[in-house]
Amino acid sequence: MNRETVVAEALGLLDEVGLDAVSTRRLAKRLGVEQPSLYWHFRTKRELLDAMATAAMEPHTTAPLPAAGDDWRAWFLDNTRGFRRTLLLRRDGARLHAGTTPTGDLDRIRVKMDFLTASGVPERDAQTAMLAAGRFTVGSVLEEQADSAPGGSADLPAGVPVIGHEAAFEAGLALIVDGLARRVDV
Repeated sequence: MNRETVVAEALGLLDEVGLDAVSTRRLAKRLGVEQPSLYWHFRTKRELLDAMATAAMEPHTTAPLPAAGDDWRAWFLDNTRGFRRTLLLRRDGARLHAGTTPTGDLDRIRVKMDFLTASGVPERDAQTAMLAAGRFTVGSVLEEQADSAPGGSADLPAGVPVIGHEAAFEAGLALIVDGLARRVDV
């Protein structure tokens, strides 16, 4: 048993039972080991959850980075949509991700920020937009995943328009990009 195996099995457990039911006891049973043997790889459940979040984000953190000449708007939209798709790949993906620190992704974040500023987006606005888009995406996916959970969605009163999760996400993302476009120097 190695660290990668533990994380892969923990993610499988997450998909089966949801974040609230993931425990080191259940994970040890799934792996066929005693619970204390997990502490060889992870001292705390928080460390395990952080490793799970990092692994779950791999589709996004390995996506192609922007290149010189790319349209910043198209890239920003695609990057944020890719983040959403990645969060939706796992049951409770947004909850797992929320509150984590992208320690292994800092170089990629710097490349993304440099791309935006080279495209004429003021640095402070680029930082704010990336943070806002990230938090908006996590919040949107939290709502979407809660809505699809058993007992998740309450019925809306008559006359209240229903907007699908993807349509609501796209509308909010467009507002972020449109607002940022008004601040571009070039």
